Amino acid sequence: MKFRAAVAGLDDAQLDTPYREGGWTVRQVAHHVADSHMTAFHRVRKALTEDHPVVSAYEESRFAELPDSALPIEASLAILDGLHARWVAMYEGMSEAEWHRVMLHSANGPQALDLLVLVYAWHSLHHTAHVTELRKSKGW
Repeated sequence: MKFRAAVAGLDDAQLDTPYREGGWTVRQVAHHVADSHMTAFHRVRKALTEDHPVVSAYEESRFAELPDSALPIEASLAILDGLHARWVAMYEGMSEAEWHRVMLHSANGPQALDLLVLVYAWHSLHHTAHVTELRKSKGW
């Protein structure tokens, strides 16, 4: 996993460094990616088993302030390892028709599964880039 490689070897001080002025720390980003992907995985499963389920938005910034966001990042990296293995298996088993199933997001409206796979692939790369760019700028 590219994100795991991006955070490899960082110490606590580095993990607690914001990736940009006013941004989340690397630690918060790691936990955010796990939160976001767990939520998305559940939404996809709902879309595969229910007709046009309504899925709720959540307060990502408030999630990043909850007490578990101070945990070592390995807790979230382990979640991502298992979650991504399950997600890939689920996607590989989907029929053509299932890729076009839709959920109704409370903030973003209708979303088809064929688009969401791209959104979350981008999401991982986006946050990986936050970490790798920070490492470059700090010489880590």
